[in-house]
Amino acid sequence: MDRLEHAMLEYHERSKHRVSGYAPGPGNLDWATQPDPFRVFHGAPRIGLPLAADSLTTRYNELRCGALPPARRFDLSSLAILFELSLGLSAWKSYGTQRWALRCNPSSGNLHPTEGYLLCPTLPSLSGGVYHYLSRDHSLECRAAVDDERWSEAFPPSGVLVGISSIPWREAWKYGMRAWRYCQHDCGHVIAAVSYAAAALGWQTRLVEAAADDAVADLLGLNRGEDFGKAEAEAPDALLWIGNPELQPDLERMLIALDSAQWHGRANQLSPGHVKWPDIDSIHRATHKARTREPTLPNPEERPSPAAPALDLSFARIARQRRSAVNFDGTTCITKAVFFSMLACLSPRHDTPPWNALASPAAVHAALMVHRVGDLEPGLYMLVRNPGALPDLKRSLRPEWLWQKTGPDHLPLYLLLPYDLRATAKLICCHQDIGADSCFALGMIAGFGIALKQPWRYRHLFWECGILGQALYLEAEAAGVRATGIGCFFDDEMHALLGVKDHSWQSLYHFTVGRAVDDQRLSTCPPYEVQP
Repeated sequence: MDRLEHAMLEYHERSKHRVSGYAPGPGNLDWATQPDPFRVFHGAPRIGLPLAADSLTTRYNELRCGALPPARRFDLSSLAILFELSLGLSAWKSYGTQRWALRCNPSSGNLHPTEGYLLCPTLPSLSGGVYHYLSRDHSLECRAAVDDERWSEAFPPSGVLVGISSIPWREAWKYGMRAWRYCQHDCGHVIAAVSYAAAALGWQTRLVEAAADDAVADLLGLNRGEDFGKAEAEAPDALLWIGNPELQPDLERMLIALDSAQWHGRANQLSPGHVKWPDIDSIHRATHKARTREPTLPNPEERPSPAAPALDLSFARIARQRRSAVNFDGTTCITKAVFFSMLACLSPRHDTPPWNALASPAAVHAALMVHRVGDLEPGLYMLVRNPGALPDLKRSLRPEWLWQKTGPDHLPLYLLLPYDLRATAKLICCHQDIGADSCFALGMIAGFGIALKQPWRYRHLFWECGILGQALYLEAEAAGVRATGIGCFFDDEMHALLGVKDHSWQSLYHFTVGRAVDDQRLSTCPPYEVQP
């Protein structure tokens, strides 16, 4: 095991929550240093975006079946919809004198470490360059104006790049060293949110997996110390190509063109004080990614479309009404048909969001603790999202598991153990009732050998978990229930349940789905003032 692999594994172990003690954290919250939830580049020219999402007629069920509408042209209006329904605000909540924003992309603790950027050639009503998306105002801040013709020539016809970065301090303020994990989950949620919103506009999305972290940082301007000063640094995460998935922009040509660009704006400081978490710096270094080759797309598997959801909602509505449940009623059952339809949407289809964003084979599977699904026996089930992983899962988990095929023929779902696991689910979810009161809970089980060989893939495993979570969020809303991501879980208790004895498989994220009990003390306001 080399130095980077050792550092990655050390962080993974040290950041686990255990029944005997939680991962190192701040202990209590220093409200005087609570981070500003909005990154602003003061002095950057700002372009207000129209609130045009209500003009979008695409239905959510069309997207989940891969029936994309005719592609819209790339212009300011269509890009405004893309950002409004992926990274934009969905509502304001208030309680007493406190007020906070919700967004279409979920986040651990609603802390939102993720920042979004647009890189585009010259388009109708928009000059070519690098823009930061300010969700608070639904506007674009021009970070770099690029006049070099090589910039536009680097883009294939009809397409843009969306850049993603993370500000780890936003999560570390509350969660300490485990915060890095949550930043990666949130990046995955954003990848999925962008993929869904792009598909609603008729566009395909693809992660530019070959890009090196240094190139992403250079393209987004994250390495410009003079623009950040004492402001919290942003870590480069990913680039998403929105356009023809068979083509990709020429990043090297774009970087050359940026040499002559005029940069604008200085980043705001989010907190007056900070706590250093050396483990987060260590895992950043260990998972730093150099340039790699683009993966070869596997042959797409033919899968039937999932059954229609209970609610036929527009995508715009479902994207904005998505919420994280805080409590479940503990009594609601969903039907077996609804459950199977939800799971069908978790299986990769490379022309369908959010899975069209990924070219690599599925590496994460769902270990489901089913509590309240009509006519389905409570117990432990496994959704094997990549059929090639089935033999290794059988070898690695408890030998006594049944592996009894369950559900429709096309659904790779297996019953492992018929049993009431409500108490187990509650325990694993850090003793939270929401694990037991749900219709079902699940742990996302990743093939960890990929990360042991290439530590930068550790990040991608978390991203895949976040993408799965976003699909579950929207599926739950369409079924008339609600979901929530669970970042606080006892990693090794889940491994003990499954029978995992080494690092070949690791649990990286948990989720629950059920009937939400809303807090009636909270007031809800629209995300943006209505424009005249």
